[in-house]
Amino acid sequence: MPMEILMPALSPTMEEGTLAKWLVKEGDEIASGDIIAEIETDKATMEFEAVDEGVIGKIMIDEGTEGVKVNTPIAILLEEGESADDMANMSASAPAAPAAADAEAAPAAVEAAAPAPAAPAAANGARVFASPLARRIAADKGLDLSTLTGSGPHGRIVKADVENATAAPKAAAAPAAPAASAAPAAAAAPTGPSTDAVLKTYADREFEEVSLDGMRKTIAARLTEAKQTIPHFYLRREIKLDALLKFRSQLNKQLEGRGVKLSVNDFIIKACAIALQEVPDCNAVWAGDRVLKLKPSDVAVAVAIEGGLFTPVLKDADMKSLSALSAEMKDLAGRARDRKLAPHEYQGGTFAISNLGMFGIENFDAIVNPPHAGILAVGAGVKKPVVGDDGELGVATVMSVTMSVDHRVIDGALGAEFLKVLVDALENPMTMLA
Repeated sequence: MPMEILMPALSPTMEEGTLAKWLVKEGDEIASGDIIAEIETDKATMEFEAVDEGVIGKIMIDEGTEGVKVNTPIAILLEEGESADDMANMSASAPAAPAAADAEAAPAAVEAAAPAPAAPAAANGARVFASPLARRIAADKGLDLSTLTGSGPHGRIVKADVENATAAPKAAAAPAAPAASAAPAAAAAPTGPSTDAVLKTYADREFEEVSLDGMRKTIAARLTEAKQTIPHFYLRREIKLDALLKFRSQLNKQLEGRGVKLSVNDFIIKACAIALQEVPDCNAVWAGDRVLKLKPSDVAVAVAIEGGLFTPVLKDADMKSLSALSAEMKDLAGRARDRKLAPHEYQGGTFAISNLGMFGIENFDAIVNPPHAGILAVGAGVKKPVVGDDGELGVATVMSVTMSVDHRVIDGALGAEFLKVLVDALENPMTMLA
């Protein structure tokens, strides 16, 4: 029986995408693992792998089509011996599909990377993701898909996983979750004036209308949700940079032969990683009804790109040297600007850094990026009059930082302790080499 190839969820925040390019045409034979299309998600252009073998019978979505919802059929895959007549028969006998809007739950879907709305449920209520062919073979053999481990993309169960599996009694279906459990964000009322109201207000003025791409839509939805649902508070400190600037200059001269040039931001990343280790209660994320405390220091760093931003994550940053962090950050930032990051490179972390100092911004407040518990907004180093320990007036290069905190995870005293460790590390940079 012909099978539908569905628009996949290639990132946790993806609700729709652009079918940028088909790499196959109708009549082409494909095998599991073949790259069949390039799809633009809200974050990057990614390759889409086939999970079953067969022949492309029909391409249903043209390349270049924007706003294709996840789980929308994009092509028909024929098995050996099937033809266009089989597709016609399938269309004639297929029941009406539920509305796409009923299968998706707006911003709450950020953690759902499920490619199939009709996926069976395991005994614990979790969905089991499998290709249509794998489901059919499993049904014929009496297999319980929830007992199998998938080898396809994102753990999806494919044909090869079920062909040699031994039949086992099927688990009883889990009771459906009540509709009331839907995420509150999905039912949230629109914020601000309506589109029509704004258009009427500026009807007599000349303007250019700019459509929102996937990234900008995601940024708008996630940050609106973050600001509305996370109880933010803010802690501010000033850091004297003179010792760090001198130390950095010395290190860069010594590392010049290796082609390494450390930035102030590299030291800030390292200092945050150290602070997360020394104040482990800050190395945590909010997980709905609990807090998860992480062991490693995984630090996210905001990178501005055209039309939006990425926050690539430097994992195990506390274990890496300054030169290793510098090289990794340059690589991640470069690929972020080219939209070539894989999802695992910008997901995760417990804490983020947003540095606008290079743009001349002296101080600002950043929005916590859920599920992180905090984010450090870094301003420019500015020469200011300061009173020294001896009471004498002098001049120092001072950098202002603001730590935005999720109060559900971090209290004021705990955040202040984190900032103290951060300031000590940056004002005494040699300790970061110990």
